Amino acid sequence: MTDFEPAKIKVIGFDADDTLWVNEPFYRETEARFCELLSGYGGAAEINQVLYRVETGNLDLYGYGSKAFVLSLIETAVEVSQGAVTAAEIAQIIALGKQQIATRNPLLPGVTEVLEELSRHYRLIVATKGDLLDQERKLRHSGISGFFHHVEIMSDKTEEHYRRMLTHLDVLPGEFLMVGNSLRSDVMPVLALGGYAIHVPYLITWQHEEVHPEERPNGHFFTVEKLEGILPVLGLSS
Repeated sequence: MTDFEPAKIKVIGFDADDTLWVNEPFYRETEARFCELLSGYGGAAEINQVLYRVETGNLDLYGYGSKAFVLSLIETAVEVSQGAVTAAEIAQIIALGKQQIATRNPLLPGVTEVLEELSRHYRLIVATKGDLLDQERKLRHSGISGFFHHVEIMSDKTEEHYRRMLTHLDVLPGEFLMVGNSLRSDVMPVLALGGYAIHVPYLITWQHEEVHPEERPNGHFFTVEKLEGILPVLGLSS
């Protein structure tokens, strides 16, 4: 990116899950325990394949987040068992979901230090997908909510969702930088609006968020290996 001018940026948005705190590994752990619970009805590969199809098929109805995930687990259990899943097994699935929701999501390395430095120069916001109560709970427990001027918990991250958010904030796309671990959700829609983005990959990505090589975006964005890499991109000390 050759025409990146940090001086133009007024607002920096941060994705939350797997950008500020650990999230996806807890889903994978719950999935593994779910497959173990249903092992009498099929193998893990088969069950995970059905689960992914059910989850993505339910996005328009339930959106993203832990509660939507639990509903999809139950629906998957009914399907793979051909209706034979017991009330006791469904109760165990619900317990798995509750345990995941109650889990504290630890901050990723460097988050507090990066936010502290950036807050001296920019207005910071959170722009994340997910269930309202779940994401509010994570942010409250994180200890970093004080760094953010605004929190936007979005039903999805499309160009239109970002456009509405920026209009509400009275910020032009060219004054906005988005930071996140997902090319599909955090980078591509913002670039399409004329904004900037920094991609910080996480070690695990949900299949739905993956981007094929031919889909990888071009434009005003950088990829950095860790969150601290944002600072030198913006001309600040790391």
